[in-house]
Amino acid sequence: MEIVGSVPPEPGAAPPRGQVAYEGVWRFAAPALDSSVPRARHAVRDLLAHQRVPAPDDLVQNLLLIVSELVTNAVRHAALLSPEIAVEVSIGPDWVRVAVEDNHPYRPKALAADQGRTGGRGLLLVQTIAEETGGVYDVQHTASGGKVVWVALPLAAARAALTATSLPPIR
Repeated sequence: MEIVGSVPPEPGAAPPRGQVAYEGVWRFAAPALDSSVPRARHAVRDLLAHQRVPAPDDLVQNLLLIVSELVTNAVRHAALLSPEIAVEVSIGPDWVRVAVEDNHPYRPKALAADQGRTGGRGLLLVQTIAEETGGVYDVQHTASGGKVVWVALPLAAARAALTATSLPPIR
């Protein structure tokens, strides 16, 4: 699984004007297979560490759980129409966004808690994490008829007034 996107600055080099050293957008594709779930999670974890994103451990753990849930949903529910999924990580000075894109048109909804079910509440968990951390969760249709499910979490609680309009567009 190769991440493509922004090239990190050379060690010791100053970031471009108006940008912090860890900012950028990285995107990778993966087959819609169960094995892609831990690979995506590890790729995101490694990217955050490599970029030295100033994220507390609880934020990183939340992001990794979100990646696991979103990739799992794409693998389970979209693989028939989308044999490949894309994961995008966007890092700004105040937030981190993870997005998972597939070619299936179905727009998923978070299910209410049901004590009789042992699964099916992943998006509810994702939505709850976003709300509790001051983040944003959304699903958008793509130009090709698929969808992108994304979550943006603030890097600092003081900057929790994050809005969907302040985020860069998904490519």
